[in-house]
Amino acid sequence: MASPTTRQQLEEYCLRKLGAPVIDINVADEQLDDRIDEALEVYQEYHSDATVKTYFKHLVTETDVTNKYIPVSDNVLYVTHLFPIRVGSSTGAGMFDIKYQMMLNDMVNLNNFTGGLNYFVQMKQYLDLINMTLNGTPQVSYQRRQNRLHIFGDFDDKDIKAGDYLVAECYAIVDPSTTSGNKSIFNDMWLKMYTTALIKRQWGSNLMKFEGMTLPGGVMLNGRQIFDDANIEIQALEEKLRLEFELPIDFYIG
Repeated sequence: MASPTTRQQLEEYCLRKLGAPVIDINVADEQLDDRIDEALEVYQEYHSDATVKTYFKHLVTETDVTNKYIPVSDNVLYVTHLFPIRVGSSTGAGMFDIKYQMMLNDMVNLNNFTGGLNYFVQMKQYLDLINMTLNGTPQVSYQRRQNRLHIFGDFDDKDIKAGDYLVAECYAIVDPSTTSGNKSIFNDMWLKMYTTALIKRQWGSNLMKFEGMTLPGGVMLNGRQIFDDANIEIQALEEKLRLEFELPIDFYIG
């Protein structure tokens, strides 16, 4: 199948591209699985199409307060922004919120043509400036390998307490193995070429163990040439990935 939608179809596609079933590809099933895993890992790490912007919500528990960090799912790559924390019912909200009242007043003025759209936009920007200056945005540090979101607040002073809801903007991996994953990832052109090159290098590495051996009919195995050719292809594909498909380094800094 030229357009694979499953892991098995991707494996079969790569083997056919290397010559199967006309040529016997001397790579074990376990090695094929490892190379596909490796290709997916590189793809999800660097390719812009392998990540999706999403929002992570969490109800703070007593355990979180004790640990002083928030556990995060291992599919989250980056946390770019934590929305201002609302602590229970202690903050003004709804119709009694000062920002709501000011905006409501502006809308009334706008409706009566005593204000104007320019004034409304300027007032909204001014309110955002006041909010950013006085309240600010919670500062966080996300430890990806530990799956921990550290918030620079004082848990002991009840800045963050059990029962608070936290919402963070983040980028998560698109995992094709899950039910919600996008199966079209397996048909990504770069991923197909990269997986094929990895399997080709594994094939060459296996054949190098028999270098110089002559098969019946005078055929000699040349695993080193296959290995070297695959290395060149892999290097070119990885360079293409970093130059053309990777998001800028500072893209995730919020």
